[in-house]
Amino acid sequence: MKKVENSVPKAHIALLMVCHGNICRSPMAEFVLKDMVKKAGLADQFEIASAATSTEEIGNPVHWGTRERLAREGIRTEGKTAVQLKKSDYNKYDYLIGMDERNIRNMLRMLGGDPDGKVFKLLSFTGSGRDVADPWYTGDFEATYEDVTAGCKALLDYLGY
Repeated sequence: MKKVENSVPKAHIALLMVCHGNICRSPMAEFVLKDMVKKAGLADQFEIASAATSTEEIGNPVHWGTRERLAREGIRTEGKTAVQLKKSDYNKYDYLIGMDERNIRNMLRMLGGDPDGKVFKLLSFTGSGRDVADPWYTGDFEATYEDVTAGCKALLDYLGY
């Protein structure tokens, strides 16, 4: 897997987590990763956000299932509402991370490609080709949390943290 920069951790890394609606998986990944870097004392070295490939949920808050699952870990999501991925996000972020293959295809279309190799699927950092489980269809926020946590830990390792 190609890194955007060399293997030395950057002073500031901007990451955008992306899923279809930006109410379940990508905000879960955003807030789990924010919690991980905060607990590691690295919050000032990261900018972490999330977005949707669709317009279906724009302006809506984080799904109650995601909020409840994260609350059990002491992670709060207040103030987050769904936003859509923009072409300009490609220049703003160092890494744009989709939750599944469909997200990746839509991201590449919306961004106009990936000339700098910034687009990744979250679980690819774990060595898996799997998609992050989608609780919108399964109702299983626990499986999604496990996937997201594993992916975020592997992402931080990949980044050298």
